[in-house]
Amino acid sequence: MNTTPPRVVITGMGVLSPVGLNNQETFQHLVEGRSGIDRITQFDPSRLTSRIAGEVKGFDPYAHMDHKLARRIGRYAQFAIAAAGEALQHSGLDLQREDPARVATLVASAIADFPFLESQMWHLFQKGPGKTNPFSVPRIGTSMASGNVSLQYGLTGPAFSVSSACATGSHALATAWMMLRSGMADVAVAGGAESAMTESYLDSFCALRALSTRNDEPERASRPFDRDRDGFVMAEGAAVLILETLEHARQRSAPVLAEIAGIGMSCDAYHITSAHPDGRGASQAMNQALESAALGPDSIDYINAHGTSTSINDQVETRAIKNSFGARAGRIPISSIKSMIGHSIGAAGAIEAVTCVNVIKQGVIPPTINLETPDPECDLDYVPNQARQVDVRTAMSNSFAFGGQNCVLILRAC
Repeated sequence: MNTTPPRVVITGMGVLSPVGLNNQETFQHLVEGRSGIDRITQFDPSRLTSRIAGEVKGFDPYAHMDHKLARRIGRYAQFAIAAAGEALQHSGLDLQREDPARVATLVASAIADFPFLESQMWHLFQKGPGKTNPFSVPRIGTSMASGNVSLQYGLTGPAFSVSSACATGSHALATAWMMLRSGMADVAVAGGAESAMTESYLDSFCALRALSTRNDEPERASRPFDRDRDGFVMAEGAAVLILETLEHARQRSAPVLAEIAGIGMSCDAYHITSAHPDGRGASQAMNQALESAALGPDSIDYINAHGTSTSINDQVETRAIKNSFGARAGRIPISSIKSMIGHSIGAAGAIEAVTCVNVIKQGVIPPTINLETPDPECDLDYVPNQARQVDVRTAMSNSFAFGGQNCVLILRAC
């Protein structure tokens, strides 16, 4: 009996981002160094100290679902369904020929439908009990991205969500990877979706002094690893990947985009919002991912950084990479796409995993834009301002979250 866990591969991807309404458009614009950050349009941000964000522009939910469903679910869940639809189409997976009980759904969100929750709280405070929308409970649960995707596509395998703040999307992919390797499913529809553009939600980050206030230059506001960075930029978006066991993909002759070779997870157990100053938790997750993939530090050709553009995160991530890669750290190209699309919280890790797959397939690394004056404490190769042609076979994607929750994925050509 073969006890070796199956290999897990990626056969389809779907993306919605501030720079594109699909995977191809998003990656093309990332490579071009195009910023999707602008003044917030979903509400009047004039009372906030940070009035900019990476919004998904031109999204039409009715192109992806019927009007009744679109009206009953939140924007983040609409994103999840749309990205899942693109990913399923990209994969060529014929759900009519699949056993739906063997298809898992793990599309996660850290915030869920916060705009709807906020509106219902307003109704309660202004009008009293009895005016709450009956769809409130199914709209505000973080598990409902997976719930709505599984309902939309008739997937009856395990369906749930994980939530770990900024690492949510990566943890969803890691959990799906473990599920497929355990034999609980043959296919997983996995990723992250987020849309929480409300005044109160952003004001909470303003209170933490975590957001950039470069309101007059929104395209230059997110500047990971730059000396003059002043905080991250809130964003929204979604990415969904189709994961399959390699055997299942081969049985249906599916083109394989890449393999998830290993994962690493850890917790800093240090502070509720700040990373451990020496990067020990992040480094632990990177080391665990390398061990999980049976790879050494010399095997990594590219690192997609968490790279939020906050003073603490960028310095700590730099230290963590040095801890894990030693002298080779300075020779690995690293970039942060948050410089262009901002930080989409629960969707970020999934969008960045898709980016790594595209880098592997196309041999070009998106830049870290706005890196004009390097921080002396951030002295690695962050691919500043211009994309770079590089033969990448193995990539690492980092996600580090509030609460010290870390997740690292290793993706490689297959």
